[in-house]
Amino acid sequence: MPRLFGTNGIREVVGERLTPTFVGRVVAAVASVLPPGAPIAVGWDGRTSSPAFARLASATLALAGHRVIELGLLPTPAFQYNVPRVGAQLGLIVTASHNPPEFNGLKCIGPDGLEVPRAFEERIEAAVDAAAAPVVPYDRVGEILGDSLGAHRYVDGIVAQVDAARIAARRFTVVVDCGNGASVTTAPALLRRLGCRVVSLNAHADGTFPGHLSEPVEANVRDTVRVVGTVGADLGVIHDGDADRAVFVDGSGHYLAPEHVFTLLARDAVERHHGGVVVTPVSGSQAVEDAIAPVGGSVVYTRVGSPTVTREMKARHAVFGGEENGGSVFPEFQYARDGGMAAAAVLDLLARTGSSIGALLETVPRYAFVKEKVACPVERRADVLAHVAASLGRDGGKVETIDGVKAYRSGGWVLLRPSGTEPLFRVFAESKDPARARALADEGMAAVRAAIAAAPRAA
Repeated sequence: MPRLFGTNGIREVVGERLTPTFVGRVVAAVASVLPPGAPIAVGWDGRTSSPAFARLASATLALAGHRVIELGLLPTPAFQYNVPRVGAQLGLIVTASHNPPEFNGLKCIGPDGLEVPRAFEERIEAAVDAAAAPVVPYDRVGEILGDSLGAHRYVDGIVAQVDAARIAARRFTVVVDCGNGASVTTAPALLRRLGCRVVSLNAHADGTFPGHLSEPVEANVRDTVRVVGTVGADLGVIHDGDADRAVFVDGSGHYLAPEHVFTLLARDAVERHHGGVVVTPVSGSQAVEDAIAPVGGSVVYTRVGSPTVTREMKARHAVFGGEENGGSVFPEFQYARDGGMAAAAVLDLLARTGSSIGALLETVPRYAFVKEKVACPVERRADVLAHVAASLGRDGGKVETIDGVKAYRSGGWVLLRPSGTEPLFRVFAESKDPARARALADEGMAAVRAAIAAAPRAA
């Protein structure tokens, strides 16, 4: 049975594997594993193909007898927030998050708003393999309903989580870069609701991403960083394509490493709860442990991927969690990576402390963190990973295989893992010494390239 779902749903190149036929087969399989007549929420991001694929999904579900509630263009966390609130038994959102513009995909959300567990994805994959395609007679075709209140519900929910009056009293100026993605429906409105003076960039949905590529890494957002400094803003907020992530720029116009902001928010959550668990993947920074241990916190590491992180958070009653790439999870609001909630939480922290984000970051441990990518065909990932594991294990240092291969070296660590969303290996390295972190990343990239050269090619 072929595996279709990666770490965050299905993501494929439009017009290659992601075709109307393929999407129709997957959605028909989804329809087949749900009870007859189940209410299903459908949403989409701002990619060029998203509305068309979403309407194909809605039609397929309705013709299988289900009641469809179209929530429209929404950030993924806003969609997740709405699924239980419209009474859906499942949510299906068309999105490829931060992937390049040629990608799109599908993600399934459970009735509780969490991404569905792997077992449910396997049921869908089995139904696709069996070519399941339920049909109903004319008098049992489901209706397709529109719901235009999703953005309002989500913004209202976030505002209720923070001290909006205290934030408004600071009269922050915030530059928000929507990245031509789904946050155009929520991010500027949220910041205005919090009393901020808002300067919006790339604030129209455009799946060609004319402002910059969707992944909010420093190289992609230099224009935004410059604008923050030019207008004298207190803060810059940058979202990826589906706004489940937020990265920040300080008032001096400096791009802030997302792992540093994550560490700051983790410490704040533990302090406010007088202790507690923080959940993050093996790719997370050592700085989190260093920051929260003195205030009664502990870290639990998981495999990479928000479904794994959020379910582990729920099981352990964690006070905070997420990933080092700007994907923070605030369990008091919802178990979802949430860029909108992250922006509000940072503003709330600044208003509560009377400080700037730059000054607050000076108080948390910092490590040099390097991320790289090495292209690798999907069909070769397993063999390459086996070669990498054998190679790094020969050096005799501590090695963990929770997800990929994480090798601890003198002065730091390096993690090599196949991406669950793109045809490549991700390389992470960390050390207090930037030069050592760079050297570890280079070692990791060399190990992946050597493994690709050595691993047998598929026939």
